[in-house]
Amino acid sequence: MKITNNLGLPSPFVSMAQSDYAYGPNEYRVTSLLKGVRETILERRHADEIERDVSDMVWMLFGSAVHSILEKHQEGEHEIKEERIKIKVGKYVLSGQFDLYNDQTGIVTDYKTASVWKIIYGDFSDWRRQILIYAYMLRQIGFDAKSGQIVAFLKDHSKRDAKNKADYPQYPVEVVRFNFTDADFAECEQWLINKFAEIEAAESLSDLALPLCTPEERYNSGTKYAVMKRGRKTAVRVLDSEEEAEQWIIDGNGDWIEIRPGEDKKCMDYCAVNQFCDYWRNMTERRPGE
Repeated sequence: MKITNNLGLPSPFVSMAQSDYAYGPNEYRVTSLLKGVRETILERRHADEIERDVSDMVWMLFGSAVHSILEKHQEGEHEIKEERIKIKVGKYVLSGQFDLYNDQTGIVTDYKTASVWKIIYGDFSDWRRQILIYAYMLRQIGFDAKSGQIVAFLKDHSKRDAKNKADYPQYPVEVVRFNFTDADFAECEQWLINKFAEIEAAESLSDLALPLCTPEERYNSGTKYAVMKRGRKTAVRVLDSEEEAEQWIIDGNGDWIEIRPGEDKKCMDYCAVNQFCDYWRNMTERRPGE
């Protein structure tokens, strides 16, 4: 990856942004598997062409700084911290680094920086998958990992909102816990086998032929249907389905339906390889004014 520094930020920012782990042949990290196969493959193929500015990596660097501070903590008698482990999955090597493991409690801990909206919406499926994989890997090398937790540092927490809003996180740190069963570990093993099978099939394909990321992997906001009325600029109601919108028209609450395609927020703001993806290039070409 090529790191630029358009704002002239201090050199430690650049140094931290440039530090990365080198992966061997057929080696994939856990965080890569959590992405769409297309994104994962494109990242490996175009690693030397990807260009990012330090200013766009501020929150990633903040997360790295948090990890750096916490890793100075002396682990307890039964704790293992910042350990990278590797296991074989078929012909591939799975590499992962958790932040803390307590062999007495069997709890795997990972630190995250996040928005308060992550907590408010309560969708932790990605966090659960990642921590489950870490626990599975630990079990593969002889540890009795059985649960996990994410310690989330909320970068946009507001004390005022915490006082005034009932559903708002009360503290700038939130702990999200997961308990795992034997069935969970069996499902995780099959998920890994299936994921690597998808990767193996995709590795021989051209960039254009790679399977598209799913709407969920693209963070697609979903198509909306706006009920519009003559003489009014704003929508009377914005609905999730065309059927609901049509019923509003039938009930006399509007005159026509305006279809608003969902936005691929991951592609737009968070994908480092969107410039190499024909799906995104085609999408931007169709967008007005571009």
